[in-house]
Amino acid sequence: MSASWDSLKTLSDSTRLRLLALLLREELSVAELQEILGMAQSRISSQLALLRQADFVQDRREGKKAFYSLRPDLPAKQHSLLKAACDSVAELPESQEDRDNLERILLKRRRVSEQYFNTIAGRLGKGYCPGRSWEALGHLALRLVPSITVADLGAGEGLVSQLLAQRAERVWCIDNSPKMVEVGTELARKNGLANLAYKLGDIEQVPLPDKSVDLAILSQALHHASHPQTAVDEAFRILKPGGQLLVLDLKEHGFEKAHELYGDLWLGFKESALHGFLKKSGFQKVEVTTVAREEHEPCFETLLASGVKAAR
Repeated sequence: MSASWDSLKTLSDSTRLRLLALLLREELSVAELQEILGMAQSRISSQLALLRQADFVQDRREGKKAFYSLRPDLPAKQHSLLKAACDSVAELPESQEDRDNLERILLKRRRVSEQYFNTIAGRLGKGYCPGRSWEALGHLALRLVPSITVADLGAGEGLVSQLLAQRAERVWCIDNSPKMVEVGTELARKNGLANLAYKLGDIEQVPLPDKSVDLAILSQALHHASHPQTAVDEAFRILKPGGQLLVLDLKEHGFEKAHELYGDLWLGFKESALHGFLKKSGFQKVEVTTVAREEHEPCFETLLASGVKAAR
């Protein structure tokens, strides 16, 4: 009887129950649990220590990392009690968010495991190779754009859109700077791009109709938004069913001078934050990954997030 009461007491804490629900699915490191739950490491470590003392979990070390998992020899009654407790809170928003974040972490793991391909990709551009450059590769990739309608939100002068317009059916550049719109419009005229149009507007209130574009892009624009979630919601609104959003932005950093030097409102975003913005707006097949790391201080990292609007 005492053991059952002790188990119930252990499961009565929401943080411990969330941890157990995750470990019921997968062995996870402390760092991964910290990223999934968005909690301080000290809080997670203290709760894991209590779960270990209660014989619910076990830990193992791999180098400097500590991994936790559910005890494989957990008594059947204790396992059933745990499963019932997890099922009882499975529909709560926190539980759903935990599962979404777990899915993202496991996807990241799979990518990291592709060591050979990551190594090859990591060398790209680091050694000299005649004719190979990011600029050239960018031109190659952009030529693959089908005949679709694109919205470049927070486009600035629209340098990416100038390339997209060479293949796309129509490209809209939205920016809240009259000067940027003026310069971009002149560039489009000079390059003879009649399908490239600039509109003065805010990415949080996009001057385009509902379901009017196939692809929306937020390239280094979201960290300038007062309300990033609103900007992502607007991208969802203007996309046709089956349309896609691509977000290229800085990973969360501590370079405070960016506020002054670049007019940034946000010091980048966590992967979980970008993932959450897209999921909350209604996007499916959401993915977020680090695509670039600068070698020199402040060593900015760049995230690429993508999501698809469900076809109806």
